[in-house]
Amino acid sequence: MLITRDKTKKIKVGNLEIGGGNPIAVQSMTKTNTADIDATVAQIKALEDAGCQIVRCAVPDRESALALKEIKRQINIPLVADIHFNHEYALIAAEAGVDKLRINPGNIGDEDKIKAIVAAAKAHKIPIRVGVNSGSLERKIRQKYDGHVTAEGLVKSAMINISLLEKFDFHDIVVSIKATSVPTTIKAYELIAKKIDYPLHVGLTEAGIPRVGIVRSGVGIGAVLAHGIGDTIRVSLTGDPVEEVRIGYEILKSLELTFHGITVISCPTCGRTDIDVSKIASEIEEKTRYIKQPLTVAIMGCEVNGPGEAADADVGLAGGRGVGLIFREGEVVRKVPEAEMVAALLDEIESMAIK
Repeated sequence: MLITRDKTKKIKVGNLEIGGGNPIAVQSMTKTNTADIDATVAQIKALEDAGCQIVRCAVPDRESALALKEIKRQINIPLVADIHFNHEYALIAAEAGVDKLRINPGNIGDEDKIKAIVAAAKAHKIPIRVGVNSGSLERKIRQKYDGHVTAEGLVKSAMINISLLEKFDFHDIVVSIKATSVPTTIKAYELIAKKIDYPLHVGLTEAGIPRVGIVRSGVGIGAVLAHGIGDTIRVSLTGDPVEEVRIGYEILKSLELTFHGITVISCPTCGRTDIDVSKIASEIEEKTRYIKQPLTVAIMGCEVNGPGEAADADVGLAGGRGVGLIFREGEVVRKVPEAEMVAALLDEIESMAIK
């Protein structure tokens, strides 16, 4: 691994340790009404199946806060309660057994309310994530920087909020510092990483619809991680949260920060291509999502150069007119008719995943 990660403090979130050199955890957030327990649990189960390691739920009202106890009982991954403005919801969430509180101390209210949240977190041995977003940056800090959201302003807000928790001798802290601007986000994380040793949760806020948000998140989160910064990540997309988890893992795999599940590589196709590479690659990716063992699968549209171009793949397909070559670790092991290519490739993948 070429990336040397920053050494941060180790924090326990439920049964998961983050920071301190632990593997970067992928998390997501439910998009259901949290008070709808059945819908929320169903979505979390889908996220668990996709490999989500931490899940966060919005707690906008008392009913949602009260639902957390039953939600927690039915799921298997750490649960984070996302609280804004009303400190009582944080107290209910802590009592319900959540594994972490996400707050912005600056919008909770007076210090007595912060002190009450800290006391609850200490009593239940749960960490607090200080979350600073460009959309909720304090007006006074904006004004200091000519009314704009800046990396320096985000860091200043985070440090003020961290100090509020430290004032009450609380140090089980995770920090996120997100902007919609990719360059601002990257700079903010670089600055905050020099000031604190708390674990950092990395992401962009309001990244957008999948087509746009995937690119923005890949560039932004990827750049931060490439600097060795980050202990957990979330890809924030307007859409299915399961896709957030899948993309999160793809970002980590692309930087060789994790080796998890199937990685499908495929040629861009050209005039020599005689098979539908796009269709086959999509089908293989979909049908192998359940496999957790790390394997690289190559789909190539040229039977002449395919195995050579994908020599580093564990298994793959090089397709030509009417025929497909199945190769394993760079060597051709089977020659099959075109109609049997996908089935033969799946057989080979599954045999490697089992061994």
